[in-house]
Amino acid sequence: MQLSYWELKNWFTDVDYTVVGSGIVGLHAALRLREKFPKSKILVLEKGMLPQGASTKNAGFACFGSISEIIEDLKSHSEEEVFNLVQKRWQGLQLLRNRLGDTAIDFKSYGGYELFLKEDTDCYDHCINKLSYINEILKPLFNTDVFAKEGNHFGFNDIRENLIFNPFEAQIDTGNMMQALLRQAVSEDILILNQQTVTSFLDKGNEVEIALDDFSFRTKKVLFATNGFADVLTNGAVKPARAQVLITEPIQNLGIKGTFHLDRGYYYFRNIGDRILLGGGRNLDFEGETTTVLAQTEIIQNKLEQLLKEVILPNRDFKIAHRWSGIMGIGASKSPVVSQLSENVYCGVRLGGMGVAIGSLIGTELADLV
Repeated sequence: MQLSYWELKNWFTDVDYTVVGSGIVGLHAALRLREKFPKSKILVLEKGMLPQGASTKNAGFACFGSISEIIEDLKSHSEEEVFNLVQKRWQGLQLLRNRLGDTAIDFKSYGGYELFLKEDTDCYDHCINKLSYINEILKPLFNTDVFAKEGNHFGFNDIRENLIFNPFEAQIDTGNMMQALLRQAVSEDILILNQQTVTSFLDKGNEVEIALDDFSFRTKKVLFATNGFADVLTNGAVKPARAQVLITEPIQNLGIKGTFHLDRGYYYFRNIGDRILLGGGRNLDFEGETTTVLAQTEIIQNKLEQLLKEVILPNRDFKIAHRWSGIMGIGASKSPVVSQLSENVYCGVRLGGMGVAIGSLIGTELADLV
């Protein structure tokens, strides 16, 4: 790459902080660095035309875990760990709302629901039996019951008689949120360069040398906010998890408002105006979906369409308008990884599919490590 004097001077000279990844975590980290170091030079590098992982590809759920997900987490985490996870997600949501404002992100408090297929007797019974127990765990945070039984007034087919309702769940417009974050970052004199892939980096003790495809530069500190792409960075503590999504054309008189969870959170859907967005199905092929390839597969897309036809929109005509996928970062633990990797290198990754909720907090915590 042949750079001019001006390009070298303005973008790549005397860089104090380089943030790798321009998603929710990366931009919050950059904004927090600006608060802490108002005169510093902050550069954000993004390998995609838009954020490459899930920040512009997620379903826009402002959620902190359905009841079945929380019960599942209790199998591998202590009550205290699960409470802390929910607390971080809740705090992250408030931080996101406070930074950008509810109007900018189109925040809608429709509530969230979990539904259970008729044949899923064990999970349904277990969740109903544990409802009071989970409410007691979460009561110190919300000061009231979070989960309650509610009837099926949406016309869903082939499900158990009760849904479990959570009034604290909401939905946002993912595109609006990321545009608002980008505008705020630019207004704070944070430099953002897209389609820049970091191929290697070397911490030299007093600075870090960062290599791009055909160019290298020096920075005092580097913060990685690459989530699902952090496998090598974290020695395998973070694995990619692809999430496939589709959205319908507008449906007349839809009558469905809210965010919805199905099958322990492996499927999720919501209305966007008069459309239905539906995603998930990773459990049909865990190995195949442990990938960073942005594509769709027949087995999962067919299952999503089946759920639309048989459960969500029975006896309704609909057309699929668009399909896409995003890359999440998961691991054996649901707890995010926010750590210092060397003298001048830091990372904030492994959001566990909860990037909208927890990303703003992890970005802030990442910057606070510096």
